[in-house]
Amino acid sequence: MPSEFDLIRRFFVRPTRQTLLGAGDDGALIAPTPGCELVISTDLLVEGTHFLSDTAPFDLGWKTLAVNVSDMAAMGAMPRWAMLAAALPAPASDGLKPFDWLDAFSRGFFACADAFKIDLIGGDTTRGPRAFCVTIMGEVPRGKALLRSGARVGDSIWISGTPGRAALGLAHLQSRASLTEPQLGQCLAALHRPQPRVALGLALRGLASAAIDVSDGLLADLVHILTASHCAAKLHIPHLPPAGLARDCYLSGGDDYELIFTLPATHHPFMATLAVELDLPLTCIGVITPNTSGTPGTFVLHDDQGLPITPARHGFDHFL
Repeated sequence: MPSEFDLIRRFFVRPTRQTLLGAGDDGALIAPTPGCELVISTDLLVEGTHFLSDTAPFDLGWKTLAVNVSDMAAMGAMPRWAMLAAALPAPASDGLKPFDWLDAFSRGFFACADAFKIDLIGGDTTRGPRAFCVTIMGEVPRGKALLRSGARVGDSIWISGTPGRAALGLAHLQSRASLTEPQLGQCLAALHRPQPRVALGLALRGLASAAIDVSDGLLADLVHILTASHCAAKLHIPHLPPAGLARDCYLSGGDDYELIFTLPATHHPFMATLAVELDLPLTCIGVITPNTSGTPGTFVLHDDQGLPITPARHGFDHFL
């Protein structure tokens, strides 16, 4: 059986594009672009919590990196470098030919890396229950990063794409919903191969006042912006699904990796143009209001008839 280092060389060492020294030494050497700040983020994916045990390995490889790329998008950063730490079971326990699973996983991971021109510059492997931790680094011009704390009263609130699809896809796989084509394919694609909105994040530099990606649920992640910005929100979401599972997934499902962002009214006309340029729906879903309740992160949500909606939950929390 190959050693740990043989596995790394076989599946995870590739030529680098923008790195002085990549994987294979005690550390990597990188040279940030002059005038840029480094943006660094980490995400951990654990089998049974973040992905199902029968998830296709290529899809899982893509998603493992994509959820981290989404953090770069939310900060208006260009992703550059990533490190991968992996806990892996013994090959025989996968029920596949030796290393077939790992080969497919690495191909999915590098498909995402190639799509966003990211260098894998190091990491670690060990044996254990399947889990993957990526540390990603990107660059943003000095002072131009999109933060959660910049929303101001009067700013409008926007969402990209179509939230809820990933959660609906998961509900189908767990037999909590029964989807048919083409919705089924769209929802499973959103779940297994999320598309980080890097181009949108770059376009929002200098326009958006705050931003975050939707990993835990639209409402839960919006609350992070409201809390960090010391404000509240009034929400009216166009074409909100009727009460039921679809609405719950839209508002609280998570795993979408779309962007929520806030925007001064002077920039509204540009959003229609940007949506066409990116071939991506951009929807205004509310407005930032003063926080008069004394409770951080509060919001009110109304349906098309102006009636208040009280969601059962805001989103996913690992410890609730």
